[in-house]
Amino acid sequence: MKLTTHSLGETQALGKDIGEMLNAGATFALTGDLGSGKTSFVQGLAKGLDVSEKYYVTSPTFTLINEYPGRCRLFHVDLYRIENPYDLEELGLYEILDSSNVTAIEWADRLPDDFTSDYIDMKFKILGDESRIISISAIGPESTNLINKLKQFSHKVTKTLR
Repeated sequence: MKLTTHSLGETQALGKDIGEMLNAGATFALTGDLGSGKTSFVQGLAKGLDVSEKYYVTSPTFTLINEYPGRCRLFHVDLYRIENPYDLEELGLYEILDSSNVTAIEWADRLPDDFTSDYIDMKFKILGDESRIISISAIGPESTNLINKLKQFSHKVTKTLR
């Protein structure tokens, strides 16, 4: 599935729409260049998960993991500074993935291929100053169900993006 967003607000709205559909246990593997919209998507995801406005969702580039309470607990992970796959165990990433949270992982291309058996793969590509192409695919049965649900409600998503 490919979607085009034309502004920061549209990328956030996409995240919000997806967040509203989620139950605990979803994992998002986000890849794309700096400034491609990964954090903007997670900001919207947090809104869709009913994370309070008092929490400002930022990329955890230096802290590596931020946690936000909401309808489902959201873990926002940034692997930009991770160079060694062994650091992932010390980080506690696998414990986060094994629990009933929603996890969004920026720079997921730094993960081993078998980091989990079920996740939503999202690739962000810059088209212009504000426009992005977001390619979304599912790996595993739960994520496939989520993508199918998203396709069913794609009229809501595409209406949001217009």
